[in-house]
Amino acid sequence: MKKFYALLPFLGLFLIACEDDTPITETPGPEPVEYTSGTADFSNYVAVGNSLTAGFSDNALFEDGQKASFPNMLAANFSLAGGGSFEIPFMADNLGGMTLGGNPIAGNRLILSFLGESPSPTPVEGQGTTDVAVKLPGTYNNMGVPGSKSYELLAPGYGSVTGVAMGTANPYFARFSSSESATVIGDAAAQGTTFFTLWTGSNDILLYATGGGTGVDQTGNLDPSTYSRNDITDPNVFAGSLDAMLQAMTANGADGAIANLPNVTDIPYFTTVPHNPIPLDEATAAFLNSAEAYGAYNAGLAQLQQLNIITEEELAERTISFAPGEGNAVVIIDEDLTDLTAYNPALTNMRQATEEDLLVLTARTHIGTLADPNNPTSINGVAVPLADKWVLTTDEQDLVETALESYNQTIAGLAAAYDLAFVDANALLNELKENGFQQADGSIVDATFATGGGFSLDGVHPAPRGYAIVANAFIGAINAKYNSNLPGVDPLDYTGLYID
Repeated sequence: MKKFYALLPFLGLFLIACEDDTPITETPGPEPVEYTSGTADFSNYVAVGNSLTAGFSDNALFEDGQKASFPNMLAANFSLAGGGSFEIPFMADNLGGMTLGGNPIAGNRLILSFLGESPSPTPVEGQGTTDVAVKLPGTYNNMGVPGSKSYELLAPGYGSVTGVAMGTANPYFARFSSSESATVIGDAAAQGTTFFTLWTGSNDILLYATGGGTGVDQTGNLDPSTYSRNDITDPNVFAGSLDAMLQAMTANGADGAIANLPNVTDIPYFTTVPHNPIPLDEATAAFLNSAEAYGAYNAGLAQLQQLNIITEEELAERTISFAPGEGNAVVIIDEDLTDLTAYNPALTNMRQATEEDLLVLTARTHIGTLADPNNPTSINGVAVPLADKWVLTTDEQDLVETALESYNQTIAGLAAAYDLAFVDANALLNELKENGFQQADGSIVDATFATGGGFSLDGVHPAPRGYAIVANAFIGAINAKYNSNLPGVDPLDYTGLYID
């Protein structure tokens, strides 16, 4: 045994010698990619828009969401080809709530709570520490202002703290506006911008839609100072506002990219709650169909149809009927039905929803609750019709679609006129809804509420993974227009749902 140990040093030398005599073949790695901006100049990139630009997610703006905004993703790509720093007006924390002089004015972000019978979006606990009365110093590259409409980006005083207190200004812009009289576009254009993105106009339609059509279509009214918050902006007001923005942003020769607007019917806020979620036992269905309930309403409608006050088609549309079991449609108020209350005050504008009607996401916690806590029969959506704000009817959808078509024609035309990269966000989000996007690991990112990875818990704004898909659409359009070769981002590097 001692002889064996004595041989070990010599054996080691032998092995080393053998290794030295063996040629080592190294496989060369891929040549490093040299990224170029093409004909664009990314050295001072400024992003202009609304909540979609700011990184709004889960019903709030908060620090992690701002970091996962699509402009911040673009800026990281631009840095590979001459892009400079990208400053963001960060919120003070990750809660998302805001105060004005200590008084809460906006709630916290949503998280998925598992405390009830089923998971549901719930505001995260705590008090947000972002006080909009405290101005941030300096200038910022992300000029996304949540809640802004197109014409508001041009409005002097839109970032006034005093205006916030009066309800005439925007609390997000108040934090980083250059002065009490500043405009968003003025502050953006004053930065010596060399490249910009502009994505605005969604709120000019969306607030009407998410309000269940409770606003007014202002087509023909060229004075936005007379509009209410949930109104649809006149197409000419939108076109003039967008043109003025592009004039300002391109005045010094900046290039850029502009996106059109998605259809609201493609977002989970309108595709999650079914029109027929009501289960009934046989006795309850029979009572609802009786003369003591909707039977009398149906009979009154039939009498007026016999008098040719309403058509047979409207009689069929308004007749309310329930059946035992699952799948009963909710009862809704439809203001576009013929007003029959002059003939009979009980014949209000009621009907049952159809699959063409879009119930808003927030209706999911309203349907089935009691309108009167002391009356166990006052069930919302059954004995008590859902108010207009809970449903976007087909007539209201038509108004949204008409405005959207006009806005998107304007955006495409101005993109061509100003020689900008054009991003078809409408087609992108429709694809996200219809088919989703397959990722490198085989997973699919789609528009399914809470689980699809594309949208956040508010059902309107993308999740970080969804924003990454948006960023790649911008990068594709920019590469095609300016002959750059930016690599894009990997959506799997971003979460599909924030876990608190």
